[in-house]
Order: sequence, then C-alpha cells, then structure tokens
Amino acid sequence: MKPDTEVIIIGAGVGGLVLALSLHQAGIGCRVYEAVTEIRPLGVGINLLPHAARELDELGLLPALDTLGVHTRESIFFTRHGQFIYSEPAGKAAGYDWPQYSIHRGDLQMALLAAVRERLGADSVVTDRRCVRVDQDADHVTVHLANAAGETLAPVRGAIAVGCDGIHSALRKQFYPDEGAPRYSGVNMWRGVTRHKPFLSGASMVRAGWLASGKMVIYPIRDTIDADGNQLVNWVAEIESPVPAQRDWTRAGRLEDFYPAFADWQFDWLDVAALIRNAESILEYPMVDQDPLPTWTRGRVTLLGDAAHPMVPRGSNGAGQAVIDARFLAGQLKQRGLGNAALQEYDRVRVEATTRVVLTNRSNPPDAILREVYERSGDRPYERIENVISREELEGISNRYKQIAGFDPAGLKARPSFL
Repeated sequence: MKPDTEVIIIGAGVGGLVLALSLHQAGIGCRVYEAVTEIRPLGVGINLLPHAARELDELGLLPALDTLGVHTRESIFFTRHGQFIYSEPAGKAAGYDWPQYSIHRGDLQMALLAAVRERLGADSVVTDRRCVRVDQDADHVTVHLANAAGETLAPVRGAIAVGCDGIHSALRKQFYPDEGAPRYSGVNMWRGVTRHKPFLSGASMVRAGWLASGKMVIYPIRDTIDADGNQLVNWVAEIESPVPAQRDWTRAGRLEDFYPAFADWQFDWLDVAALIRNAESILEYPMVDQDPLPTWTRGRVTLLGDAAHPMVPRGSNGAGQAVIDARFLAGQLKQRGLGNAALQEYDRVRVEATTRVVLTNRSNPPDAILREVYERSGDRPYERIENVISREELEGISNRYKQIAGFDPAGLKARPSFL
C-alpha cells in the first residue's frame, strides 16, 4: 500500500506546525492531522526566548512575528511591596543575534498555520482528525483516526509518525498507559490579558512577589492596539494552593478566587490590582508537569513538545523547547533518513536536554530570584537589596538557567544549525 505521506504529524500546535515547516525546508513530505474541527487563536501570552527565535529566523518567520509580538527588552524583578530586586537586558538588548518575543499564543499559532498552508498547500493541515492509536510494521506506520462525533475514519499511512498532540497526548498514553496523573506543584495560576498604557520600558517582563503570598508575571504582547497607544498586557497570577485546578487550558477562572492576594498591589510603576480587575477574560490552570520519560520513541513513532515533556511554566520555555524539538528532529531526518537512526538520535539528545529543563523548572527557574529574596528578607520591605542578596548571586541564578535551557549568548551563537 502506498503511504499517504512520509511523516505524519499528529497535532497542529506550535511544535507540530514548526515541524511541518522544518520538514518542508528539508525536502521531506508531511501532513498535519489536528483533532479540533476549526483551528482558532486560543490562549494568552507566551515568550519565545532567543534560542527559539533563532530557529524561526532560519524558517524566515521573524518579519511576520515582528508585526505581531513585542521585542522584550528587559527582565525585571520586584517584591510584592513593589521594591526593585534585579534587572537584566533581554533579547537583542542583551547582545543576542535574535530577539526575545512576548506574543499572544494564538497570534503565533495562526502565523505558523498560515505559513504551513502557504508553503505546503491548503491540504497540508487536516482538521477534525483525532488520533486514536498508531500501529506500525518494519517499514510504515498506520495512524487510526476518529472525528469529533466519534466516528471511525480512514487510517493514514506514512514512514514515521510524530505525536505533537499536547498534554493529553493519545500517543503518550499508548506508550505509557500506567503513567498516572500529572504531578501537581502545589500552585494554581490565573492568566489574563488587559488593555493598558505601556509601563516601565514598554517592553519589560516583570516577575514580582512569591508563590507563598502571591506572585505575578506581567508583560506586553501586542503594541499600539488602539488610537490611545495602549498595549495588550499579559499577566499571570500564581498562588500556592492545596487543591489543583482542572487541567484544561481554556477553563475560565474567577476573580474572587485569587484577587484578594493582589488587591493592594498598587505601585508607582504599575497598578497591578487594576490591571487584574480590567482583564478581558481570565483563565485558570494548575501548575503541573509529568516526571521525565526515559524515552519518547517506539520504533517509527516518537513524541514532541508538550506530549513529550510537559513542564511547569516557570522559565518562559515551554513553546521554545517544542520549537527546538521540531528543528532538531527535522535535521536528523534530513541527515539520517526516515528510519530508526534519526529517531534514536533525536531521542538521545532531546530527552536528556528537556529532562534538565523540566527538573530545573521545578526547583531553580529564573523566578528562584524571588524565592531567595522572599526567604532572606522575611517578606518584609528592605532599605537596600544589597543588604539581602548580592547582584553576583542574582546574576548566577539567571545565568545558570540560560545554560541549562540552551540560550546562553555565547553557546547559542556558536552552535551549528540543526538543519
């Protein structure tokens, strides 16, 4: 039986779409099968760090992203009292060859989808096709599909299948049926977007407070959205809680469940309480991940992105690691062919790399800076940050994460292209 395509991509999220574009760049045929009946711009803000921006630059996508997102210029930390802790430049302002983007996840996904359909053809992404399971023999894979109504559809065949189907991955469950529930970090988060005047540099990524009493992450994701010069500002509120929220990216959140912790956050640089109250909508989600897997690959089938390595969102790195997965996998398939050797090398390199990120996000992501100040200051105002912690220690926390996650400036610039 003739295969339908060379590589079957299951899922049209960020990772699946970047993989499709990368395989096309490598001259490898593919098609994307997506479970939803219509792909719509969902979610709120995410960050693309320079290591992910480099990969998208090699795909020629930065001009499109420049019109959609914000070039982040600084990462800056405050206490819940509004006191300054630490700041450092970000993206090109930090000397990288590539920017850091703060962008609406829906804007990014729709830009990637438009590029896939333009370059690969209108039929390159097929919707209303949910993966049920994947079978394989020595030479091919067969992906079994159903539609939203639960009806069985004709299976598709290819040389390789890649599960890019997110945190509820059917392939991951097929590989690890007894894996169990996600690991709850003890923290719930609420996310929203608000129209607001630019604050601080106008391109600042703010982290403030700490999880025990309330932490915020705030950054603009669209510039000049109206005649008044407002930005669309993304915010995330995080609080320790004994009970996890439902694991659903689109679950609506309630203001009264978290707002009291931030009601007095009114600083000279931003009225955080008003920012929260004026949100267009609020989403709720638990901070969960899964223990790293020993392997993502079974014969001619592998996993990618959140299906492979769901992580707590504390390092601005989830989407970026999916982008890097996609580029590295496409490079291996180009160099080694559509077989076991390519998938095994992808597995060997990316499982190890993302395991480090998953575990570091649990313990010492960049916001560990906030934890150190919270604990050393006793959550009380101070006269000088230097009396609490040295700048050298703060720089060390930040730089260690860059090295672990693969975006320290020198290492990123020196690394050869994956393709």
